[in-house]
Formats: sequence, C-alpha cells, structure tokens
Amino acid sequence: MRPISYSRATAVADAVAAVAADPTSDFLAGGTTEVDLLRQNVLLPRRLVDINDLPLTGIEDRPDGGLYIGALARMSEVAEAPAVRERFPMVAEALVLGASAQLRHMASMGGNMMQRVRCGYFRDASSPCNKRDPGSGCGALDGFNRGHAVLGVSEHCIATHPSDVAVPLVALDARIHTEGPHGRQVHALDDFFLLPGATPHLEHPLEHGELVVGIEVPGLAMARSSCYLKVRDRESYEFALTSVAAAVDLADGVIRDVRLALGGVATKPWRARRAEELLRGAPADIGAFRRAAREELAAARTTPLNAFKAELARRTVVRALATLTGTEHAS
Repeated sequence: MRPISYSRATAVADAVAAVAADPTSDFLAGGTTEVDLLRQNVLLPRRLVDINDLPLTGIEDRPDGGLYIGALARMSEVAEAPAVRERFPMVAEALVLGASAQLRHMASMGGNMMQRVRCGYFRDASSPCNKRDPGSGCGALDGFNRGHAVLGVSEHCIATHPSDVAVPLVALDARIHTEGPHGRQVHALDDFFLLPGATPHLEHPLEHGELVVGIEVPGLAMARSSCYLKVRDRESYEFALTSVAAAVDLADGVIRDVRLALGGVATKPWRARRAEELLRGAPADIGAFRRAAREELAAARTTPLNAFKAELARRTVVRALATLTGTEHAS
C-alpha cells in the first residue's frame, strides 16, 4: 500500500493553495470515483486534500429563474430539491437514474463533473490507455468496445463519457465556476468537456489546483416540461448505452425551440446542435424527429461491437421527442 498524506481544508483559498503547491496532490470530495481509482493504482496522488468542509453545498435561485448549485451539493439533495424538480425535471431525472441511492447520497455535483471514464482499459493499470499513459495506445480500439463511443472519437481514444447529469446540463447551456491559482473562472459546460483528439489525457481546461466550486444553470421556461430518457442493459443501476435530454417549446404543432443532448454514445456529453437546427420551425411529427436524429448520428464512427448504438441513439431521440410532444410513436 502506497502511503498517502491527508489534510482537511476549511476555506476554498486554502484548498486551492494546498493542491496548487504540490503537483502530486488532489482534491477529495465524495470519493465515489477517486477511491476506486486509488485502489486500482490508476490514480497515484501522494496527498489528498479533503474539501467536504467547504461552504459549497447551497442551491440558490437566480433572477432569471435559473439556479446556482454548489459543487459539494450531493446528487440526492439536488435531485430532491423542489426548484430542480419543478423547473428542470430532466436534471432531477438524470440524477436519479445516474447512480444507486447510496452513491447519490455521497457523490457531489462537482465530483460528477470531474469523474473519470469507466473504460475497462483505463481502469486496468496493465492495459494500454492514452488517457492514463499518453502515447501507450488505446486497448479499446481493437478490444472489447461494445459500450464505447461513436461520436467525438479519435484514433487515440473512444471512451464514453460516464456522466448522466452532465447531459441535461449541456443541453441547458450550464456554466462551471472554478477557483484556482489565478482566481475565479467561468467555463461554458460544453467547452469544459474536451474531445480526445490527440490528447485524450486532457479532459478539462483546468490547471492543477483549480477547483470546481459551482454549477450555474440558466433559466429556461421550456425546461419545465423536459425529460431525460436513458436506455441501459438492465433497469437497476447501470451506465447508459444511450440517453437523451430533451426540452421542446411547441406552438400550434410547430417546434419553436428545442434543446437536445445525448449521453452514452460520445466521448463527452453531446449537444445535438445539428438536430436542434433541423427541428426549429419543423412540424412536431415522427418524420421530422427521424430526419433530425438521422442527421445528428450521420457522423457516428462505429466498430463491429458498438454499431448498434447509432440506431439505438436515433430511436431514443425520436422517442424522447414524441413523449414530450404527445406524438404517437411507431418505432
């Protein structure tokens, strides 16, 4: 067992300073991912700074009808908050579907944004993985990749992003607030998650010691009737094969505005901007939904084992939109 030093921070500035000063250190919140990776020798910090005493647990109303969610708010608390359930049901649904009750009580919102991939090759310290060991190769490319990504992939990495709640947050244009050695920063969530490209080990634009302190969710009236649809191998706690976060503004059978994001099929929470573009001003019918879904998934790069994901994602988009618009759905 490798020795690891441990300390508790009571102020954000102290936590940032402690981690920034030591390149072998890391923050520790709920620990639902970090502890597993420590046990598997995937993460090798020599010092952990516990941030659970920091005052970052609030869920605050914003003047535009949005919310500011503290990074240490637990997933269960956010899922049960009346403001979240009423104004952003797709966020509440994604949180409930994203983990078991035990994990939701421990896992923090900030930690969820920073969680690492569940790719078996990343989590096996003896396998090649460009995320864990840059330049070593990607074992998943020619390995068992049934659950891997078909959008946003590169020849260096096809690992699927694991977060459920990040999917509706990307659809809502949420922003991540951080505190770091150079002060306060705000990152658009869609920019916060990086595509793997040639540098899959770089997952976020954060410098060492930069701490996620909150998530800002802008107000969006149509989000009140939104939904999060998740398809998985089993009904109990499981990662998504595909998922869709959707919100629709409908008037006289025409889609005035729409928000769509996909999970389970991409290397980051995937904002379906091409599908949104095609749906705005279109009739709310199955034909329009299918055309938009087909265009969004046209860029999919599949393997023999995960080729089913492209069609499954298309069907899930259609089903989510049909559910929201009350359109009869024939799969």
